[in-house]
Amino acid sequence: VQLVESGGGSVQAGGSLRLSCVVSGFTYSSYCMAWFRQTPGNEREGIASIFTGGVSTFYADSVKGRFTVSLDNRKNTVYLQMNSLRPDDSGMYYCALAWGSVCEAWSGYTEWGRGTQVTVS
Repeated sequence: VQLVESGGGSVQAGGSLRLSCVVSGFTYSSYCMAWFRQTPGNEREGIASIFTGGVSTFYADSVKGRFTVSLDNRKNTVYLQMNSLRPDDSGMYYCALAWGSVCEAWSGYTEWGRGTQVTVS
C-alpha cells in the first residue's frame, strides 16, 4: 500500500490550500481515509475522515466549517480542501488509511503517507 500526499506549501492567513493523497497498491473498495496533522509542540491529531464505501465524513472541532474532505474513486485520490487558514493550522499533514468503516476511530489507521508541510503566516 502506498499513500502519497501533495499540495502543501506556504500561504497567508485567510488563504486556502488543497491537499491531495493518491492511494495505490491494493484493490479493496471500502475503507477509511483520513487526514492527520502534527503541529509544533503537539501530538499528531486526526482532523478529517471519509468512508470510501459511502458519503460519511467526520471532522475535528478545530477544522469543522473550514476544511472539507472529499474523494475521487476513479483517481484513487482523497482531497482536503482547507479554507480560512490560520497560523495555528501550520504543521505536517498526513493522509492515512484504516481497514474498516469506523472512520473517526483515529487509532485504527495503519497505513500512512510521508506527509506534506503546510505553513500559514
